[in-house]
Amino acid sequence: MDGLFVIAPFVFLFLIPAITMRSFADEKRTGTIEMLLTKPLSDMKIVMAKFWAAFILLIISLLPTLTYYFSVYQLGFPQGNIDTGGTIGSYIGLLFLGSAFIAIGLFTSSITTNQIISFILAVFISGFIYTGFDFIYNLGWFGNFDLMIKSLGINEHYTSISRGVIDTRDIIYFISVISVFLLLTKLSLQSRKW
Repeated sequence: MDGLFVIAPFVFLFLIPAITMRSFADEKRTGTIEMLLTKPLSDMKIVMAKFWAAFILLIISLLPTLTYYFSVYQLGFPQGNIDTGGTIGSYIGLLFLGSAFIAIGLFTSSITTNQIISFILAVFISGFIYTGFDFIYNLGWFGNFDLMIKSLGINEHYTSISRGVIDTRDIIYFISVISVFLLLTKLSLQSRKW
């Protein structure tokens, strides 16, 4: 199961921006965003509706991987010889990681009218937030602040949750990243009124 949870973030790095790249960019390009924005819905409701739609698609993409867990559970010697807590923690970590990538993808889709640019920006920003801070930490340029730099990256928190220990610091971190990018998306949509 470890192979799945090591590879999944890199698959999500390309899958989720592909899911979210059309969210707002295509609507801006075709002009349907004006019809959507004239409905009696707030900008935040529109952003959240698109977020939850992508999140449900993320869950649907993760459901087939549960067959791996049940296969390992049944075929283990003795039967059931698998770290269930670690597996549940890893799935929760994947859901948080995917949610953060969705929020980033929605933001990049809201700032451009081109889906390809939205995809590339989402991959770049998600990749930097996932591995960039670890790279900066390994350079050792910041001395006493190196651990703080490392804790800014998603990988640190995803790895922590994947061990099966769900810490409130990790949950607050993911909720903060998701909230910041969803609010930036809302601000991007509100910029049409400026």
